[in-house]
Amino acid sequence: MPSPAALPVESHAATPSTPQPSGWWAVCLCAGWCGTCRDYRALFDTLAQAHPDVRFEWVDIEDESELAGDLDVETFPTLLIADGRKAHFLGPLLPQAAVLDRLLATLRSGAPSGAATDPMAQEVFDRVRADRTVAGA
Repeated sequence: MPSPAALPVESHAATPSTPQPSGWWAVCLCAGWCGTCRDYRALFDTLAQAHPDVRFEWVDIEDESELAGDLDVETFPTLLIADGRKAHFLGPLLPQAAVLDRLLATLRSGAPSGAATDPMAQEVFDRVRADRTVAGA
């Protein structure tokens, strides 16, 4: 998997709140067997409560492999951040709440990252959004 890069700004729900599909999404791509992922889940859920305007989704890449598609996740947790239409970040993240909190704040501020768009990030986001929107989660 290429090194993580923020892209330029242009399981099921982790929280019972379901913001509009056009709002920001934070999607954690993890695996049930991963101890780091199990530990991170509580932090991810806490952040979901702190950011009710962001839709947090948890995807087990083995149980829901069709959502990950050809994406080769080598490092956990891997996060996908999108604005509801376009993916802005796909990559591994330190499993600390403050790191994801800062990343969300930076991307939502519209600060340009200068990184190239990753088509794989968009493909994964499109599949997750379609699955979670249709499922009503």
